[in-house]
Amino acid sequence: MDPQLLSYYEAIERASADMLAAARAGNWDQVVKLEGACVLLISQLKHAARNADLDPDSARAKAKIMQRILVNDA
Repeated sequence: MDPQLLSYYEAIERASADMLAAARAGNWDQVVKLEGACVLLISQLKHAARNADLDPDSARAKAKIMQRILVNDA
């Protein structure tokens, strides 16, 4: 797997954690800003992932990151 591809997932995870912190602090302008950043990152990830296959280790790392993103989103 391209290391850059995994970095997109990590960046989305960081943005989701920052969004959660901003929401807990009541900083809704920051939440909206981070939400826009997530949309952009997801778009970039979709483009980068078009022809990329995940090796088993990368697939496990991706699954762990996705689980943390879902926890943040909940």
